[in-house]
Amino acid sequence: MEISLCMIVKDESSVIERCLNSVIEVVDEIIIVDTGSCDDTVEKAKALGAIVYDFKWINDFSRARNFSFSKATKDYILWLDADDILNEQDICKFKFLKENLDINVDSVTMNYILSTDENGKYLTSLKRNRLVKRTNNFKWIGSVHEYLEIYGNIINSDINIIHKKEKEYSNRNLLIFEELISNGKALSARDLFYYANELFDNNRYDEAIKEYKKFLSMKGTWIEDVLLACSKLADCYNYKNDIENENKYILESFKHDMPRPEFCCRLGYKFLQEDKLEPAIYWYETAINLVPKENNLSIINHDTYTYLPWIQLCVCYFKKGNIEKAYMCNEMAAKYKPNDKYVRHNREYFNNN
Repeated sequence: MEISLCMIVKDESSVIERCLNSVIEVVDEIIIVDTGSCDDTVEKAKALGAIVYDFKWINDFSRARNFSFSKATKDYILWLDADDILNEQDICKFKFLKENLDINVDSVTMNYILSTDENGKYLTSLKRNRLVKRTNNFKWIGSVHEYLEIYGNIINSDINIIHKKEKEYSNRNLLIFEELISNGKALSARDLFYYANELFDNNRYDEAIKEYKKFLSMKGTWIEDVLLACSKLADCYNYKNDIENENKYILESFKHDMPRPEFCCRLGYKFLQEDKLEPAIYWYETAINLVPKENNLSIINHDTYTYLPWIQLCVCYFKKGNIEKAYMCNEMAAKYKPNDKYVRHNREYFNNN
């Protein structure tokens, strides 16, 4: 089995070599589609054996990605962004996968690590369909925040792809959405959700609230997007200091699915702020007892399952005067973040008193 790596790039000179060198041992063909670089991205890619194609940028990520897929010639396609890497451990896992993959598999998911702490511990992640059978001709959909439409025999792997973002945040995606709207394009439910996210990320909270509410009124939307919209609405109202509506949308999430740890921790924090310790403890303990769904493709905030509720339970039990339980909770938090400043501060206090 052979693999084509397909990427779309623009002005990625600072990271392209790092990315390609991290996967060069497991791919048999490198397809780079350049959308208008002004630096030496293309030269660096070619020096590492890439086949480079030019593609005129037309404010449509799917078209660029589909063009890159059309140039692949190997059995499977791996897609990456230029600021992604695989570490040595995951390259070993990838080699094993490559040697043993059943040819009847249509897609393999891999963990996409969005952020890490100072010790390299994974903080947020999600699963994405990363390795797909070329002959299935899977297509990318969506001008912005594009997704790969996958069907068939899908298996999950424990391979991690780490996103090491270098570029500063820009309003590029928001501008693309605004151009689509000005041209009269009706946004799909998914597009509307991501448009609201872009408004939120650009601190346009009143507009974001309007679009999130419009999204929540739609039928047939993905439950994970619905829950994240509830969370973002709560954030919007928090920034507007509208506590009543913030609470409303935290609780709104419970109408759609089982409690998620993010919302449990938010409720725990609100009760802790009010010195209502028993309900605070209840919600933090609920968060700890939850586990991520195995086949969930949504973003997972690992701290809300582990470190965060434990460190907050330490505070709760300390306030209740149960120092032994508070100490134990701090030590549980330390298992996940041993060098955390709050863990160290608490430990020093307990050891000296």
